[in-house]
Formats: sequence, structure tokens, C-alpha cells
Amino acid sequence: MKRFVAVAQGRVQRVGYREHVYNETFERNISGYVKNLDTGEVEIVAEGSESDLRDLINEINIIRRPIAVKSFAVRWEEATGEYADFEIIRGDIQEETFERMDYAGNALHSMDTKLDRMLDKQDQMLGKQDQMLDKQDQTLQIARETKEEIVGLRSDTRKHLDDEFGEIRKELVSIKDALARAGIQV
Repeated sequence: MKRFVAVAQGRVQRVGYREHVYNETFERNISGYVKNLDTGEVEIVAEGSESDLRDLINEINIIRRPIAVKSFAVRWEEATGEYADFEIIRGDIQEETFERMDYAGNALHSMDTKLDRMLDKQDQMLGKQDQMLDKQDQTLQIARETKEEIVGLRSDTRKHLDDEFGEIRKELVSIKDALARAGIQV
């Protein structure tokens, strides 16, 4: 078992950094605490296996909006076993409340930004769907025009054939009459 004492500097207070550190200990067998210092820094004391502690350091020494750890000083020690769990040590209730409000404001801003991006993508998708519907309308119009042309062609062909057959019948009747006058039976 090992222990480290770390001091994080940068944008680490009023941005949800302690909560982030706390959440990163869930999957790991780590005990200790995280607390704000009066200097604007955050102190982390953690005990556990060296592997878990190194993984924790990698996950909390970050720049991920709104958190920006600019400096992360680590001092390694032997574990004392004095902590049963990992906890956030909170300060004055009014100060903590304002910090949570600041964090909530940042979270709302982040959600608003993501929602704007999502709505932009949705607008793009709706534009593409409109284009597809326009193309479908064009295809349906072409199909209607083609059907009308085919119906017209069938009608024209039927009329033409009826006329031709009528002429052929007349000619056959004339031929039959001529043959009958010539004394030939058909």
C-alpha cells in the first residue's frame, strides 16, 4: 500500500474538481480525502495500491472544461491506513453552496452548448430529409408523366389500329364483292 499527497493548482475550485476526484475513486480501492485549500488549490490525500494511485493521478491531472489543472505536485509516502473511505471534505456551507451553484451554471452552459450542436445537426438532417422528399416528389412526377404518356400511347395505338382494321375490313368487303361479281365464292 502506498499513499500520495497531491496539490492541484489552476482552475480547480468552483468547477466540480473535488467531485471529479471523488468519482474517479469509485472503481478503485482507494481511501483518503479531497479538499479545497484557502490558497485556491485543492489537496488530495489518497491511499491504495500503487497501480490504482497512478491510474487515479492520470484521471485527475486533467484539462477538461471547466476543470484546468495547471500544476499537480505529488509527494509519495507510506500508507498509514487512517482512512476507511474516500471523502470530500467540505468547507463553510455558504461557500460550498455558491461553489455548487457555480458548478451547476457551468453544467447548464455545457448542456446548452451540446443542445445547440444537437439542434444544428437535427436541422441538417431535416434539410436532407426535405431534399429526399423533393427528389421523391420529382420521381413521382416523372412516373405520373410516364404513365400518362403510356396511356396516351395506348389510346393512340388503339385508335390507329381500329382505323387500320376498319380500312382492311372495307377493302376485304370490296374484294369479296369483286370476287362475287366475278363468280368466285369465298
